[in-house]
Amino acid sequence: MIHIYYGDGKGKTTAAVGLALRASGCGMRVLFVQFLKTEFSGERKALRNTQNVTLTTCPLEMKFTFDMTEQEKQQTAVMFRKLFDGSASTTLSNRYDMVVFDEIFDVINENMLSETEVFEFTANAPKSLEIVMTGHNPPQRFIDAADYVTEFKKVKHPFDKGVTARKGIEY
Repeated sequence: MIHIYYGDGKGKTTAAVGLALRASGCGMRVLFVQFLKTEFSGERKALRNTQNVTLTTCPLEMKFTFDMTEQEKQQTAVMFRKLFDGSASTTLSNRYDMVVFDEIFDVINENMLSETEVFEFTANAPKSLEIVMTGHNPPQRFIDAADYVTEFKKVKHPFDKGVTARKGIEY
């Protein structure tokens, strides 16, 4: 089944981590793929220490995409492609019961990963595989194909008052 957590509200990755933790606790094998997060993201340590969860990340420390030059975006896109292709291949070998693609919609929206390729993966994946995708603004065809769709809507956030992201809370 396909799960989508999207929107401008806080908690998309947190929800995906919670689902991965629940699945792990029930003996499911989870591949958690993070695209736009850095080592500063607190969930990484927890995921690495969770039985039955494999965390896969980009090897680079990255800037925010709006701070990247075109050349940096192209280099990052190559890494994202390798990360996605490797994760998809590993997942399709039936090694995992669940795969989480964290921030994948943002990567697609930045044209750093092919929407069509990701969609084809979801359409052709084994029916027994739980696919979880997070990010902002998923293309409509993903929403149409998904079994679970949850929109996280920001109503109020400290960032709007100039409060910067806090360790352990926002990252």
